[in-house]
Amino acid sequence: MNIHEYQAKALLREYGAPVSEGRAVLKAEDAKTAAGELDGPLWVVKAQIHAGGRGKGKFREPEAGEAGGVRLARSATEAAEEARRMLGRTLVTKQTGPEGKQVNRIYIEEGSGIERELYLALLIDRETSRVSFVCSTEGGMDIEDVAEKTPEKILSFSVDPATGYSPFHGRRIAFSLGLEGPQVKQCVSLMGTLYKAFTEKDMEMLEINPLIVTDKGDLKVLDAKLGFDDNALYRHPEIAALRDETEVDPKELEAAKYDLNYIALDGEIGCMVNGAGLAMATMDIIKLYGGEPANFLDVGGGATKEKVTAAFKIITSDPKVKGILVNIFGGIMRCDVIAEGVVEAVKEVGLEVPLVVRLEGTNVEKGKKIIDESGLNVISADNLDDAAKKIVEAVKGKV
Repeated sequence: MNIHEYQAKALLREYGAPVSEGRAVLKAEDAKTAAGELDGPLWVVKAQIHAGGRGKGKFREPEAGEAGGVRLARSATEAAEEARRMLGRTLVTKQTGPEGKQVNRIYIEEGSGIERELYLALLIDRETSRVSFVCSTEGGMDIEDVAEKTPEKILSFSVDPATGYSPFHGRRIAFSLGLEGPQVKQCVSLMGTLYKAFTEKDMEMLEINPLIVTDKGDLKVLDAKLGFDDNALYRHPEIAALRDETEVDPKELEAAKYDLNYIALDGEIGCMVNGAGLAMATMDIIKLYGGEPANFLDVGGGATKEKVTAAFKIITSDPKVKGILVNIFGGIMRCDVIAEGVVEAVKEVGLEVPLVVRLEGTNVEKGKKIIDESGLNVISADNLDDAAKKIVEAVKGKV
């Protein structure tokens, strides 16, 4: 789960990280009051969306002006006007795709004098299962280019969970970033603060870009992006309450109600599979035969008929879906339960696209019998390879 910048900064402020004073604005009429509560002489007005590249982004509507999603203002009145121009408009960045994202929240904060821009992140290293620090002297909007063209400018190392964070980790980062004097001590303290926040709140990512050295020589968190482990949110209701549902695909929200693992993609073939590994293999083989998966959907090992019905409804609610592949290998998950769910869902929502079903494993004969006797127009498949070929051919024929 991701949260907005202003929420991330509020959380880091609770841990003692140095961040600027700011105010969140949801209504244009509140912008002037919010800006007036902050000290000038410079205000920064930031669009709040779950996507990077805001500064270089462009608004689709000309009323929003030519500037991107991060703007400077010289007065509270000017800051309020910039907020008004951005609210409700669609911001397009590298990370949003051409469809962009509507700006429903604005963050106005006090400006900072910037001497240097640095990059810092804490991530989960999937290879070592440890927390890793990543830092670079090349902070700012072009960090992706740095990673691609000059990776030697990026330092990355993991922390042994048995010992946790130690001051030498902070000093290593400080020296890598070229910090000097009191800045080294600040860095050691800040890294410890961020590591504590990261581990205590079960984060998956903590990115600060940029981490700045101010014109007074102090470190400050100028931007912050936090992501949390969905599987740990039950331990953090205060974090779960920060979710902005307008930033989440409605189909993914519906899937979460039934504890389904669903991620929307851009393809045309809907997938219903049990098991994450099998789901990945199913998507891969669809692409191998020239199709594009419309989603990742793992119904899990203990799915009920109701969950399967819900999964099928979610898939068919996607207007991009031109065909559906149900690929079930029954171990814990029984094939007859899947079959009953598919039949129930089709009866409720109808079936206007080709449907290929491959069942194997526990109660497979019962499952096939349920499908065969349902009267549905279903294409049966004997194995995954056969199923992928048939759904791709059916979809391309339909197109």
